[in-house]
Amino acid sequence: MNPVVTIANKRDGKELSRAEIAHFIHGFATAKIPEYQMAALAMAIYLQGMTTAETAALTEEMLASGTVMRWHDDGRAVVDKHSTGGIGDKTSLILAPLLACCDLRVPMLSGRGLGATGGTLDKLESIPGFRTDLDRNEIHAIVNRVGCVITGASQEFAPADRKLYALRDVTATVPSIPLITASIMSKKLAEGLDALVLDVKWGSGAFMKTAENARRLAHALVDTGLRMGVKTVGLVTDMNQPLGRMSGNALEVNESLEVLEGKGPADLWQVTEELGIELLLATGRSATRAAAAEMLQGHVQSGRAREKFAEMVHAQGGDLAQARVIAPATEVISERAGYVSAIDAEEFGLAIIELGGGRKLMSDKLDFSTGIEMRVRLGERVERGQPLVKLFAHAGQREHAERMIQRAIRIDEQPASAPTLIVERIPN
Repeated sequence: MNPVVTIANKRDGKELSRAEIAHFIHGFATAKIPEYQMAALAMAIYLQGMTTAETAALTEEMLASGTVMRWHDDGRAVVDKHSTGGIGDKTSLILAPLLACCDLRVPMLSGRGLGATGGTLDKLESIPGFRTDLDRNEIHAIVNRVGCVITGASQEFAPADRKLYALRDVTATVPSIPLITASIMSKKLAEGLDALVLDVKWGSGAFMKTAENARRLAHALVDTGLRMGVKTVGLVTDMNQPLGRMSGNALEVNESLEVLEGKGPADLWQVTEELGIELLLATGRSATRAAAAEMLQGHVQSGRAREKFAEMVHAQGGDLAQARVIAPATEVISERAGYVSAIDAEEFGLAIIELGGGRKLMSDKLDFSTGIEMRVRLGERVERGQPLVKLFAHAGQREHAERMIQRAIRIDEQPASAPTLIVERIPN
């Protein structure tokens, strides 16, 4: 099969066969097809898009390039959640132990910060000793014993995706819905799932800046999951302001613990609860939304969810009792009175990077102690001199970050409405 012909076919808008896609992905994964030809195909896909069948074939071939977890049937379904990323998005830390309390198994393979968005693994590594480099045998053992694990994806899982993602990152082909779909789903399906819920975010702090693009991605992800035999649901959610109040690694772990203790911000709990409800319904653990919500809330109120999180941390080598260092706090105040009409949440993420809480280079060592606490929300009235955020930063870091935050929050004279948090469920 001639790679040049395959590239030309896709460039001209022709649908690729399963055999063509398989030949290309296998050849790229085994270094028989060079990077420059893979880059050309990625650009052709970026420009022409892919059909549902093509996207599913691409996902399956990337999945087949590595190992797929197999689970013995012990009566507990295997489930997971994936978020497309945002600022302050810490739902994975709360949801994994909650689902484990509901007699579900959660082998959550997560990632690090990408661009302005925070990474689940980075947050958990603010817990002293917490390991995110578990191998397949360790994942199986901890999930079967504890019920949940949150770790990084090793080279065993979808290695073709790892190679292709690195290539996309330097060829301006990252924002392609078929390529994003195949990348996400090949890693998630490598977990051997029965059910999957997707949190597809839109807004200033998301990769998808419009709700319409988020819907398109959600449909592509859900269609691919269903086509591959996994019960899959997607929620389109708002990311025009940070989720919860805290953004930054150690701060987000602390806020997650507050939620698991029955406290914490209402918006963060609402998104977490809705994601959990979808999985409880998909697996038959609950018959109604009301019953599912009652089950989740019951595990929080009883303290079991908090205990399960501690059990998972201990199993992965972490010491939850050891204090997590938090940088000194200062307040950024409003320079005028009015209503909070817009928040550039991406700018918040970039400010955290400037504070050392995110990476400019993959080799950067993180400062887990820095971050931001939101003191206002979209639509709220503020007065001149009122605190907008609390900034957790070390001396010498604050001035630039404060300027970024002032630019990120727009205050207008006219009232503004708060955004809808859960925009849509797919399929309806």
